Amino acid sequence: MSQDARPATYPIEVFQQTSATLRQVLYEIKKVIVGQDLMIERILVALLARGHILIEGVPGLAKTLAIKTTARVINCEFKRIQFTPDLVPADLVGTRIYNQQTSTFETDLGPLFANLILADEINRAPAKVQSALLEAMQERQVTIGKQTFRLPDPFLVMATQNPIETEGTYPLPEAQVDRFMMKVLVSYPSEMDEFVVVERMTVE
Repeated sequence: MSQDARPATYPIEVFQQTSATLRQVLYEIKKVIVGQDLMIERILVALLARGHILIEGVPGLAKTLAIKTTARVINCEFKRIQFTPDLVPADLVGTRIYNQQTSTFETDLGPLFANLILADEINRAPAKVQSALLEAMQERQVTIGKQTFRLPDPFLVMATQNPIETEGTYPLPEAQVDRFMMKVLVSYPSEMDEFVVVERMTVE
């Protein structure tokens, strides 16, 4: 028996409203960020598609400012996690703490419980920490003790890594890189964009 394979239809107004909203969001972000249009657009694409993004670039290219500004414009909570070799999974997801007054364990949720997460220099953390983050990215939930906690919605992880400094790093395995929806190589802005940056910074 054949089934009706016709796709669902949506009013054109829905797309017009969405398009107008995206243009406004881009406009507001570009008031702050200059010369990184590709990175900004990819962040929004990943956010809308419920994916995550891996950014590769040297320091000083407005990666932190880009996602922080995006969070502010769309009114979402932002958290930055600096990945280091001594980081442990509990530093991301949280842990259970014993309360002596009540003789019970209480859950202290980690910084992963925010809408937009900057996982700065993800390749500086050991594989166990990387796996904890990537598992949370895929499942959109974490388990602490015997309790499972849903992560906020929307939930986007923007991980960064420095392509030049390799000492003391733990490269992401290909299987883990595949968890990201896209990888974006960020380069320096053009000379004209740099003039605009200087002009904005010097205007009182």
